[in-house]
Amino acid sequence: MTGLLVERADAVLRIVFDRPERLNALTAGVLRRAADAVEEAAADPRVRVIVFGGTGRAFSSGADLSSVDGDGTEGIDQANRLVGAIAGTPKPVVAAVNGGAAGVGCSIALACDLIWAAESAYFLLAFAGVGLMPDGGATATVAAAVGRARAARMALLAERIPARQALDWGLISAVAPDEALSAEVDEVVARLAAGPTAAYAETKKALRASTLPDLDGALARERAGQLRLFASEDFAEGVRAFIEHRPARFTGS
Repeated sequence: MTGLLVERADAVLRIVFDRPERLNALTAGVLRRAADAVEEAAADPRVRVIVFGGTGRAFSSGADLSSVDGDGTEGIDQANRLVGAIAGTPKPVVAAVNGGAAGVGCSIALACDLIWAAESAYFLLAFAGVGLMPDGGATATVAAAVGRARAARMALLAERIPARQALDWGLISAVAPDEALSAEVDEVVARLAAGPTAAYAETKKALRASTLPDLDGALARERAGQLRLFASEDFAEGVRAFIEHRPARFTGS
């Protein structure tokens, strides 16, 4: 099936967004299959580490706006399911961010436990640009990582945050030269795969309780708000403007 590569090699499961011609834009079907893969890996003793990546120039440009179903329910439900699975799996999850991570693609990357980014990568909560709010748990994960002021800056201004700035803010774990990203991630993954998996599971559980105690609540609030926004004229205008490559003219309706 197109759009997603899922491969296990020994103890490592790699989940790769694979629509390079669309900068790895995500459909509900791709999100569903990615969530399936994470949930299955959580119960598979052969898997000790999960790695997310993207093919081509981007990690993911976010939701494929041309594929949004009638009221957007399926897409947001599968995105929330994927983020919940990443946060809930006892296995360490690593994001190898090779390029732009925008919209729900950014949310997915930031839900991972360790986030390694290429020097040329960036992080963008692009939702406001099409009349939407952040989803995929970003209202919780971003604020937990960088604080309310910077989270508001990313969410309200849809400001692109380059990898080095994201590292300085504490949004991500590390930055590598573009040509060294794969090797650095492989080294980290090998270390995790050889590590104490039971200790990692307990550590993940404790960190989530300390830093993301209301992630489920955030996902529910985002879902309710986003479904209202999907029905708004501002969202319709945002999509038209995106397709027509022009600034959106929002009216607040």
